[in-house]
Amino acid sequence: MEELAVNGGPPASPEFIYLTRPWIGDDEKNEVLDTLNGIWLSRGPKVSQFEEEFGKYIGVPHAIAVSSCTAALHVALVAAGIKEGDEVITSPITFPATTNAVIYERATPVLADVDRRTLNIDPERLAERITPRTKAIIPVHIAGQPCEMDRIMEIAQRHNLVVIEDAAHAVGAKFGGKMIGSIGDAGTFSFYASKNLCTGDGGMLTVREDNRLAEFARVISLHGMSSTAWKRYTKEGAPNWELVYPGFKYNMTDIEASLGIHQLRKIERITELRTEIAQMYNERLADVPEMNLPFVGPNLRHAWHLYVVTLNLESLTVTRDRFAEMLKAENIGTGIHFISVHKQPYYRERFGFKEADYPNAAWLSDRILSLPLGPLMNEAEVDLVVRGIKKVIAQTRR
Repeated sequence: MEELAVNGGPPASPEFIYLTRPWIGDDEKNEVLDTLNGIWLSRGPKVSQFEEEFGKYIGVPHAIAVSSCTAALHVALVAAGIKEGDEVITSPITFPATTNAVIYERATPVLADVDRRTLNIDPERLAERITPRTKAIIPVHIAGQPCEMDRIMEIAQRHNLVVIEDAAHAVGAKFGGKMIGSIGDAGTFSFYASKNLCTGDGGMLTVREDNRLAEFARVISLHGMSSTAWKRYTKEGAPNWELVYPGFKYNMTDIEASLGIHQLRKIERITELRTEIAQMYNERLADVPEMNLPFVGPNLRHAWHLYVVTLNLESLTVTRDRFAEMLKAENIGTGIHFISVHKQPYYRERFGFKEADYPNAAWLSDRILSLPLGPLMNEAEVDLVVRGIKKVIAQTRR
């Protein structure tokens, strides 16, 4: 397997340091070519192989490859029986796909405010939002930091609620020694181009022990058919099938799985490299009081999908957005993960959310900024980012 030391990556870019870059090597490329030269391009044997290996990595009996994490969330909700009139509690600091998936089933997304330090859902606020209509919880492991899953699972078990982990950022993360995606009833992962494990697009649904949920999820993720094309058209397969549910076209392709097979084999190294970059930032930015560095909770492994700082705007003369523009002028790319769902126009207008409803999420929405981070970064690039940040702060300090 290919190896890449932190100091052995490509030279620091004199033009622009992107928020992230995927590490795609010869193993992935050769596997894709093998697929292109074969028979199956869509869902076939390589998807099945990727599912089996991913399930073993996470430590669950069921892994179902799909087209995106959004698809995984939707399938999980349908398989769990979420329907119109039900309520699903989740975090306001998330990509809107989390709440969108709830709306797909005409259920109601209910938001519980976050902890300012972790950006994750606050279990105490979560417990306060439970009503007789609550049927599920979707904890979102923002930036790769696991939520407080022990407290969340205790709340869920007390109220007989389904827990679906939104692990879009958290492949490789652990809580209490357990892999994220193996603690809740189900876990959902993203393999989008920017993610730690990249297949270009794609996702995975993991199921801890509910065989019925897993079997139903597998069927509805491919039209609701009783068997896949791969099973029907192999020499040993039978061509007949039955439609058992009006399902969705959410399957992964063998082309994507070809990337995933080899990305999975180096995900531990990718996590190590990301952690090393995060530690460099921690050391080099420790003397910058104008920003709070990421807080990492106890008893967990952070996946470091993102390195999110929180600007102390009271110490600066500019907004977060202007700060990001100034970094861009220094050839440094950044991101915002995320503006709170309750501030988004659609959700504000449909549900009547007000700024003050979720004060921590609103406060963070104006201050959080993601710095460049990825397995192909090297120390020289980290130093360029740090110098750029200190230069902008010197220009904007009150």
